[in-house]
Amino acid sequence: MQNRTMRIGDIVVSDESDCYVIAELGHNHQGDLKIAKKMIFAAANAGANAVKLQKRSNKELFTKSYYEKPYTSENSYGATYGEHREYLEFGRSEYLELQKYSEELGVHFFATAFDFSSADFLADLDVPAFKIASGDLTNIPLLEYVATFGKPIIVSTGGGTIEDVDRAVECLSGSNVEFCVMQCTAGYPPTWEELNLRVIESFRNRYPEIVIGFSSHDNGIAMGLVGFILGARVIEKHFTLNRAAKGTDHAFSLEPPGMQKLVRDLRRARISLGDGQKTQFPSEREPLTKMGKKLVFANDFESGHNLTRGDIAIKSPGGGLMPYVIESVVGKTLLKSVKRDDDISLLDLGERK
Repeated sequence: MQNRTMRIGDIVVSDESDCYVIAELGHNHQGDLKIAKKMIFAAANAGANAVKLQKRSNKELFTKSYYEKPYTSENSYGATYGEHREYLEFGRSEYLELQKYSEELGVHFFATAFDFSSADFLADLDVPAFKIASGDLTNIPLLEYVATFGKPIIVSTGGGTIEDVDRAVECLSGSNVEFCVMQCTAGYPPTWEELNLRVIESFRNRYPEIVIGFSSHDNGIAMGLVGFILGARVIEKHFTLNRAAKGTDHAFSLEPPGMQKLVRDLRRARISLGDGQKTQFPSEREPLTKMGKKLVFANDFESGHNLTRGDIAIKSPGGGLMPYVIESVVGKTLLKSVKRDDDISLLDLGERK
């Protein structure tokens, strides 16, 4: 990779590009295809670049005892954890329908692969990218396997050490796939003190050729914007239609108006950063003339008067001699009579006496 660039489908992500915004649907669709389609429509309407699900082959992923463990949480959709997970899981027909619908709306559609079978499932759908969850940051065998599909990979780093991140970066750097490293805190949600957003800068310095992102599990939209300013060019936010809905992720997810505002602010941020060169813009000229200052005469004076500092006033509006040249005017001789508040012009002044 060169110049910190990656391509996801038809979009190139770089330091100079708009932020690539992922609406993380997760299982906030509650296993309901109609709700999932409504979420995709709302995310596309809000301006997100991509919508993302989570794909698990539950019996492969979980131990038998964990799969059969009783699950009595108020957020449960089954008597056991396995039943709960299976209820929320979409199969091939649902994925194909959601993929087609996303394409019609102009948003990318992909998912997190939690295991090898899920990776195969997504590869068969020809998704434009793969997501690797924080829990698999140290799962080098899965990273190596997903890299064989040759698609961009987005890796979250929640709960990881810098050694864990280095290991994953080394693995993927040797695979010739483009990838993004996401700063993430794996709390749901984390405290503000745990966000540690300056890690984004640390990642950028440590991995100068890699696109850096931010998977934001916090409440609200502000921290995504901070992440962009610090250098994140992929932002992932959990998304829901109703923050009060059943499920653990809804409470810290963005509803459609919040996603719309986040995307709006991220787009504005890129433009607002500018090129770093201080300049005067056309929109500033009239206000600066109104608020600016110029040198004028403090009183009426006759021709031949020798100007002192007290004879010169600094007043608005601007448009005349700038106040910073005042010392070059002091001591000069008037070549004509002037009135109070007349602009001072160098053409009206003779040599110092």
